Amino acid sequence: MYNKIKAILNMIKFEHTIFALPFAYIGTVLGSLLILNELPSWRIIFWVSIAMVGARSAAMALNRLIDRSIDALNPRTANRDIPSGKITVREAGIFTVFSFLLLFLAAFQLNMLAVVLLPIAVFFLVLYSYTKRFTWLCHYFLGIAIGLAPMGGFVGATGTLPIEAWLLFITVALWTAGFDVIYACQDVDFDKQTHIFSVPARFGIKNALIIARLTHAITTLLLFSWYFVFDLGIWYLVGAFIAAIILHFEHQLVKPDDLSQLNAAFFTMNGILSVVIFTFTMLDIFM
Repeated sequence: MYNKIKAILNMIKFEHTIFALPFAYIGTVLGSLLILNELPSWRIIFWVSIAMVGARSAAMALNRLIDRSIDALNPRTANRDIPSGKITVREAGIFTVFSFLLLFLAAFQLNMLAVVLLPIAVFFLVLYSYTKRFTWLCHYFLGIAIGLAPMGGFVGATGTLPIEAWLLFITVALWTAGFDVIYACQDVDFDKQTHIFSVPARFGIKNALIIARLTHAITTLLLFSWYFVFDLGIWYLVGAFIAAIILHFEHQLVKPDDLSQLNAAFFTMNGILSVVIFTFTMLDIFM
């Protein structure tokens, strides 16, 4: 049982929840302060957390199910849990259904707008896994899926969807798309051979890194815009400035002819960035 649970957590890369969960909490807190002029209750935070765990777990498990034949062909991913037989297709399917049920339960515990918008969220969570089969914009569809985290937190806390929630959504969507373009550079040869669509496969690694850099430049500008839109203070500006440095350093780690630091750029830098933005946003609010 322990090994099976470990395999499931590895399949969904549970540790990568750190990418999206802090932004979900940011959306929850900023939305509650902006619309309700109060901090969210612990009940709201709990159900937003359950929704996030359910959504991300379902999306990752479904992605592994849908991509299992592609993963089996790619030397980098052939040892993943489904291709290697550590988890069966049936087990992954049951886990996916259970995760979606958690998401549905959480939405019903929050408010009716969350319930109404839920099918749209599920559509994009499912669609992402198929986009690499027909468009190099697949990275931006992943961005849409992850960008739903702060938007979902905002909706869950307030039952509203104003333009400020869209700003959070676009910022996180572009941040995610940028680092996913970088991550895809390691599979450029495999993607070309198997006709998988990606920015690196379509435009080459050098141009892909330029596109990622431009995407993150826009992300940086949007992060600084939060200061004005949400009436934040100096602590948030410090966090946004650190985030800008992190994004700059991330792009210094990866070169067209040297991808040896790609994992550090993808995992370490982006995990730190999400925690930095969350920490300094909360510092700003509570200080």
